[in-house]
Amino acid sequence: MTPENPENPVCPVAPVTPSAPTPKGHQRRAALLDAAEHVLGSAGGAELTMRAVADAAGVRLGHLQYYFPARSDLLAALLDRILAASLARVAALAEAGDAAGDPAAVLDTLLGDHDDPSLVRLFTEVWAMAAHDGGAAGAVRAFYAAYAGHVARFVRDRSPGLDPVATQSRAEVFVMLMEGAALFRSGIAGSATPATDAALRRTLLDLLGLPGPEGGAEGGAA
Repeated sequence: MTPENPENPVCPVAPVTPSAPTPKGHQRRAALLDAAEHVLGSAGGAELTMRAVADAAGVRLGHLQYYFPARSDLLAALLDRILAASLARVAALAEAGDAAGDPAAVLDTLLGDHDDPSLVRLFTEVWAMAAHDGGAAGAVRAFYAAYAGHVARFVRDRSPGLDPVATQSRAEVFVMLMEGAALFRSGIAGSATPATDAALRRTLLDLLGLPGPEGGAEGGAA
């Protein structure tokens, strides 16, 4: 629905196109996200309120709302920033195709996120928020859809004979295993052992259509 002028309801107001952020605007936005990340990581998702983030950043609430009108906007931007590194690595693999390098090194890079306790704690807080907050859930779903999409492209490049449904299924299971493994490998829900890590790596390599240490899938079969 087109917004209307409150003084003349029949006269529609042309939508305003926001200007591109200035370098100073980018810096201010980054500082606000730093504050939000600090609140989320130190106090938990229940304490991630707009007031708490504004206080942590040392700004007025209106200043925060200028950049992020609602908490869902703030969380979506925070998720984009926190998870961008992992997503960028997956996207780079898809772009690289057969030049992606040693699959074991690729998995070492992705699994390396599990070695950062603060990052894993942050993820657990975001997941908990998503269970009770529709805005948070939407942001999380959007990220994982993009993540799985990049993995699917990588699988398709490696196993072009695989049908689209199987390709997408492999990609989604890969993401599920990676994210679920974070809880166990980080020590929150368990602990990593050489045996479980070896089994996990074999399974992940097989899902990607790459040969693992004992041989793996090579295309066709789901």
